[in-house]
Amino acid sequence: MLFDIKDLKVSYGGAEALKGISLEVEEGEIVTLIGSNGAGKTTTLRTISGLERPTSGEIWFEGRRIDQISPQDIVRAGIIHVPQGRELFPFMSVSENLKLGAFLQRDRVKIKKDLGNLLEYFPRLKERSRQQAGTLSGGEQQMLAIACALMGNSRLLLLDEPSSGLSPIMVKEIGKIVLDINQRGTSILLVEQNARLALGLAHRGYVLETGAIVVQGSAKELLRSEHVKKAYLGG
Repeated sequence: MLFDIKDLKVSYGGAEALKGISLEVEEGEIVTLIGSNGAGKTTTLRTISGLERPTSGEIWFEGRRIDQISPQDIVRAGIIHVPQGRELFPFMSVSENLKLGAFLQRDRVKIKKDLGNLLEYFPRLKERSRQQAGTLSGGEQQMLAIACALMGNSRLLLLDEPSSGLSPIMVKEIGKIVLDINQRGTSILLVEQNARLALGLAHRGYVLETGAIVVQGSAKELLRSEHVKKAYLGG
């Protein structure tokens, strides 16, 4: 098992945001966590990446318990979080943002090689390598955020609402990028409000409602689920 959450609970000021959720990601999988706003999806990712501390429960990655270690050690372990809203350095160039994605790496030769490879993989970013990140389109910023995460040599990529605010054409393009990254060997935990997109990309999924997982199964099973159809797929 690559990644495993066991009975995770998180509280804010006495209010329980996560009520004992458990989920798994196998090596090579895309697993999606879907649900409405306020369900606890972002809290889940923030807790995995060490930005929130659980009230109880355990988080395991590659056989190591990580729920009490620092965010930077979680990044060093190979878990990279791409938050909703991209959160780039807007006044720095595309190239500078990418280099910051490798801030925990020490091998300068490898960093240079990885940067060159990523700019070839994202030709649109290569064309704009000297452009300020804040002047990019929303889709280009999302590409840059994902590319920065890949500069960190991620083994597990946490993606929070990558389709948010994008045009339908760009949503399809980001979807293709997510699939390709997975096929190149990176496992992905995908949080999405766009359930149809998420289940079209994922191998398996979990439905989170008011801090609890209410349905889980393969993506095909969830697409057939009456609950999922009525609540998230418009019918």
